[in-house]
Amino acid sequence: MASGHANGSSDDVNGLEPQNKLLERVVRTPGRQPSPQPTHLSVPGAMQHRVLHETGPGYVAPKFEGKAKQMDEVKNQVDEKGFIPTDLVDDEVEWFYNELGIDDMYFSTESADAIVSHVHSLYAAKVAAYARDDKKLEIRLDKEAADHAVYIDTSVPGLSSTEGSGFEARLEQKYLDSSRGSASFRVETFRSPSKLLGGGEQALRCYFVYQASFKNKNPAPDETSIDELGDVRFLQKTTPNTRAVYQRVMEAVVSRTGPVIDMYDVEGSREKRLVVAFKQGSAIGLFTALSDLYHYYGLTSSRKYVEQFSNGITILSIYLRPAPHAESRHPPIEASIHQITKEVSLLYCIPQSRFQAHFTNGKLSLQESIYAHCVWVFTQHFLNRLGNEYNTLTSLLDVSNIVHAELLSKLKKRLRTETFTADYILEIINQYPELVRSLYLTFANAHYVQTRGEQDDFLPTLSYLRMKVDLVMTDDELKALISKTAVNEHHEMVMTAFRVFNSSVLKTNFYTPTKVALSFRLNPSFLPPEEYPQPLYGMFLVISSEFRGFHLRFRDIARGGIRIVKSRSREAYAINARSLFGMDENYNLANTQQRKNKDIPEGGSKGVILLDIQHQDKVSVAFEKYIDSIMDLLLPPTSPGIKDPIVDLHGKEEILFLGPDENTADLVDWATEHARARGAPWWKSFMTGKSPTLGGIPHDKYGMTTLSVREYVLGIYRKLGLDESQVRKLQTGGPDGDLGSNEILLGHEKYCVIVDGAGVLMDPNGLDRTELLRLAKERKMISSYDITKLSKEGYRVLVEESNITLPSGEVVNNGTSFRNTFHLRDAEHFDMFVPCGGRPESIDFSSASRLISKGKAIIPYIVEGANLFITQEAKLRLEKAGCIIFKDASANKGGVTSSSLEVLASLSFDDENFLSHMCVQADGTVPKFYRDYVTQVQAKIQENARLEFEAIWRENQETGVSRSVLSDRLSLAITKMDEELQGTELWDNVELRRSVLSDALPALLLHDIGLDKIMERVPENYLRAIFGSYLASRFIYTMGISASPVSFFAFMNKRMAKVNGA
Repeated sequence: MASGHANGSSDDVNGLEPQNKLLERVVRTPGRQPSPQPTHLSVPGAMQHRVLHETGPGYVAPKFEGKAKQMDEVKNQVDEKGFIPTDLVDDEVEWFYNELGIDDMYFSTESADAIVSHVHSLYAAKVAAYARDDKKLEIRLDKEAADHAVYIDTSVPGLSSTEGSGFEARLEQKYLDSSRGSASFRVETFRSPSKLLGGGEQALRCYFVYQASFKNKNPAPDETSIDELGDVRFLQKTTPNTRAVYQRVMEAVVSRTGPVIDMYDVEGSREKRLVVAFKQGSAIGLFTALSDLYHYYGLTSSRKYVEQFSNGITILSIYLRPAPHAESRHPPIEASIHQITKEVSLLYCIPQSRFQAHFTNGKLSLQESIYAHCVWVFTQHFLNRLGNEYNTLTSLLDVSNIVHAELLSKLKKRLRTETFTADYILEIINQYPELVRSLYLTFANAHYVQTRGEQDDFLPTLSYLRMKVDLVMTDDELKALISKTAVNEHHEMVMTAFRVFNSSVLKTNFYTPTKVALSFRLNPSFLPPEEYPQPLYGMFLVISSEFRGFHLRFRDIARGGIRIVKSRSREAYAINARSLFGMDENYNLANTQQRKNKDIPEGGSKGVILLDIQHQDKVSVAFEKYIDSIMDLLLPPTSPGIKDPIVDLHGKEEILFLGPDENTADLVDWATEHARARGAPWWKSFMTGKSPTLGGIPHDKYGMTTLSVREYVLGIYRKLGLDESQVRKLQTGGPDGDLGSNEILLGHEKYCVIVDGAGVLMDPNGLDRTELLRLAKERKMISSYDITKLSKEGYRVLVEESNITLPSGEVVNNGTSFRNTFHLRDAEHFDMFVPCGGRPESIDFSSASRLISKGKAIIPYIVEGANLFITQEAKLRLEKAGCIIFKDASANKGGVTSSSLEVLASLSFDDENFLSHMCVQADGTVPKFYRDYVTQVQAKIQENARLEFEAIWRENQETGVSRSVLSDRLSLAITKMDEELQGTELWDNVELRRSVLSDALPALLLHDIGLDKIMERVPENYLRAIFGSYLASRFIYTMGISASPVSFFAFMNKRMAKVNGA
């Protein structure tokens, strides 16, 4: 990991004075306008104070008519059991019934036997306290059932203790975290109004958990009335005033991605009522974490309620007051409630950080502990683990030698895996809370924004006040402090990562009071070039309790898919976490995309979301939080009454173009609509792969990706004079997938094997084409193939099968292993292999040897349809053995071309005409423009693929250089020339500009919109990218990779002659 300041940040960021303390001093991105927020927040001063005009708790339990009779029965049973002396029975039972504040709901729910047990437990605790040396009264009473639970314990108000009962965490984990639908639980908890005799500062806390019984179990999707959505007990107990509060909150939360956070003054007291609402399952651990938060600021709760509603909304209501004797050590509640209200959004993002213990015991504030958590995540991915020895070895070895390259690749993986584990990094950071505090101050000094001070009617936050009191160190001072404090080199490396993080963050939503996940726009210049040789343009890091994610791009104008990675086990999660940013996942996918995008205006990008091992079911929650938090950094945050913009050290407007990938195809419509709802001017072009009703062009329906792959397959047949119908074909990725199904539909080869998620389907005499076409059209896996259509030599082995005997007599012990390695078998003969699916690196340098016999490749032709299926080292090894290979970056680019032209149409139309021309109607009516445009897109994909195929084939014939190497060289040559052309004066030649754009833009757009309107609506940097990519790709495709400047002069003379002759 390289250290130092990131581009865009200045030395004064780490100076001694807060640089961003007032709104007027904040660096703003040019041209950005306010955006609606996913979170609702009300704080003191934000609007007219809301006051609750009722003195009670707002809950009145229906009177239990049998309470007196039940109490007599309890007294009798207690007396009969003889545990409590007879002369104390009345006092103990009446104290339990009348002095603890337990309402009639509890007594009407519990049996007399259960209450007797609770009375005994409380009395036993008193006896035990008397016997203790410290005379401490400690009560731990719990009763758990399937549909309800009761917890009673003693604790000091306003203090979090790691030695306490842990009842809150327990009930949250057991009942609240999993609350869904009819299996939802509501909670009522309160402190006893009377002190315990002999209990010192301790007070009794009671928790009552009840399974919800909803009035309307299946509400309409747009239902917001709490009278319809509420639990029957809730509706019985709440006062009209309380229901009005919940109704306002409900109407706000249903339209938002994140939480609603409201605060109310309680009339006639200093007590405050904090109300937090969110979607069920989106804030695991929040109930417990909130207690730690208000305890940190010297507050305690008198009552807390957790209410569930049948539309999947949870609402927490907490009554807060100063803890006894706390105000001498903490600010008054009128000041601290502001900080708490703002910090709830931090807790919502990460309710239980890895440094929660430091927060609970007061060593770190909430902001400091979550900051440390974020840097802990950052460090896991970016700590330079290779060291000087690796760099020395790299300089000694020949990286062009495939054996040396494979050795370095394996060594790099091992060093990354074994040196600094997540647990080791966590262990180190935990030892330096004081260092974390100093490092956090530097981060806060750069990114914290104080509002307009005297122009607002609420006090500055405690975070801001602390920055004015504590010393903010310079980066050099922090470096010296870390060096002096760290006990060894490893510790110094980890803590130095905090400095690198601080200097790399260009903007963040960390201090935005309306957020659903934490996002950081990073300057990627800290990445070591020996690990990441191709420099990135931009990087986003997103962190939440459910996931961590990145978005990487190689150019300002870039596009790529967002994938969600799941893990079947903790071991799989650890592997996925290590490779999330590594060369084999996000970075490499984005790099492949960059090479693939050579002849379109967008550079390569990729987003990866890794679900936490505890949240594998949170696909949509993670995606929504990821998208929304990135949008926080693309659109300035605003919230009613609060103007806390982000500090933007990047200083330039940014637009991202995203698309679907693994596990996100059905979520892109939401992202499009959400961008629209947040007022993003680029909502139409934000996501590709959306449904046709939103202007999307489905790749699978129109075979966009396959059209490009087929051009390479057909190009090989054409060049070698092969009869397609006689070619024996192997394909991974089955008829259920986009690429696999369309390859079957478009191809006419003799299919011998298809390998997919279900298993292996093999027939050396050729699979039945009619049956394959049926599966491809119905998008079904090979498990649905009619095996009666197999010849006697054919077979099907499914992944769940074992001990299967093949027609040859070979026994397959494990169907999954057979499927995973079938493409490496040498027992069968194939002419063409088209990987249309499969995991990255399914063929690496070592396994490639199994596809070589006596120095000759056993499969003569491979067109890599699936991304990263074969490593570069393996490709070179196979090519050396005579195999003709076209790699993914060349073959698999039809989808990106289609998406690019979808983006272009979105940018070119205004909203009204976009809806009428590019959006399929609800009744299925397809606009004529849409049909014609799709046809032009398909033709452009085939044209680009043919041009690149011919260029690579020609260069290979002339130079003998490997096609896999030529593919990379061609991509680099085009992208390099593209960037150079965009910066030249050629763009300033208006006639040349118009001529190039007229050739590059689809004829249909030019006809229906006109060049002038397109140039007016499409951002200039996007038009420059079209200009550069078109000129560069046409020059390289025509004149060759190594064409001289003289060749370009001739090329441009021809172009200018066309301009002048027009």
